[in-house]
Amino acid sequence: MSFPISDFQTKRIIEFSDTDMAGIVHFSRFFIFMETTEHEFLRSLGTSVATEFQGDTIGWPRLSATCDYLKPIKFEDQIDIHLSITRKGTKTLTYCFEFFHQLETVARGELIVICCICNPGQPLQSIPIPNFISERIEAKSKN
Repeated sequence: MSFPISDFQTKRIIEFSDTDMAGIVHFSRFFIFMETTEHEFLRSLGTSVATEFQGDTIGWPRLSATCDYLKPIKFEDQIDIHLSITRKGTKTLTYCFEFFHQLETVARGELIVICCICNPGQPLQSIPIPNFISERIEAKSKN
């Protein structure tokens, strides 16, 4: 399997609610942008961040979340968000995100997530990434 998978992209217009008193995007919003992009990516695979699998609900809790900020962006700027998977383990995925405004990189982030059974009222239980998801990730990497 060759990585990274870097063909998932989305766009976002910065809303007023994304900005702070200085008029720039608040640092915390980048984590929301990463999560939203992850959800869009999973939907593009025909799955979700909360999927029924063999009678259980599986989800993707975070093991790590980081973001480096390079340039400020402001209200009504359009950003392009590129998602790549730089590591696919048995149970984990490492997503890398690059944020662009007018073709210039403004931020870079990373999420490390783990596949878990997330049934209500039960403790989380990590599981191997189900084949139907793993195969779709691998198929996307070949496109």
